[in-house]
Amino acid sequence: MTMVQQLCCNRLVNMPIQRPKPLVEQVSLELRQRIHDRTYPPGSRLPSESELAQELGVSRTTVRTVLAKFAAEGLILRKQGDGTYVNERIRDIDNRYGGMWDFSRLIEANGYRPSIRTVTIERRPATGDESNVLAIGLNEEVVSLVRLFHADGRAVIFATNVFPATLLKIDGEKLDGNLPIHRILQTYCQEQIAYAISDIEAALVDETLSGILAREAGQPLLRLKERFYNKLNKPLVMGVSYYDHTVLKLRLVQAWG
Repeated sequence: MTMVQQLCCNRLVNMPIQRPKPLVEQVSLELRQRIHDRTYPPGSRLPSESELAQELGVSRTTVRTVLAKFAAEGLILRKQGDGTYVNERIRDIDNRYGGMWDFSRLIEANGYRPSIRTVTIERRPATGDESNVLAIGLNEEVVSLVRLFHADGRAVIFATNVFPATLLKIDGEKLDGNLPIHRILQTYCQEQIAYAISDIEAALVDETLSGILAREAGQPLLRLKERFYNKLNKPLVMGVSYYDHTVLKLRLVQAWG
């Protein structure tokens, strides 16, 4: 077993058995984690492709493929004749490592201590809109997860996620609402998010949200509508989140050229 396979396996010890991931995906997960936990801090120079390939026990082509993807995301910068560096501004970017919709990480990035309160976890029939988005039958059973995210004890994000109950591979009654949505899918559904489509809209605080987010009715806030898909373009989860932009700042990065 290569080093990268061993590292990834160690992280999955407490998770249900999953099909082996392609090497490119394993290397991507490992290097992303190193950037996230500051093994490779912002502004630091990465080991060369050959050094990484030797350390992880994979080909240079595999490493090159992963680094090309990171460069396209703006996660790393390539300097001609000088090597590859972690983007020094990565500390200021909220969507690193898919973190834009990892609300706990987003709260931390704004300098607050995150906490989550699970409001409800229930199975119920899908609505018409949910059936359309998730490509399931009308009234087919879904799992609805409603949560409230806090920043230093202040409620800042009210989030609802819905996914087909048929995705569950283990008992959904034991679902841990403190996990980010991608970890919930990995742990309980053995599914991996490949991409998300998000609509960011302006909305007004209604009477219900006023009591939840401690904002006056009629004030503006952000509404995020999200759809998450796997690599086969299968819809996994849909969500609607209300986001107090007066407390949390959202900064995005897009690679150019």
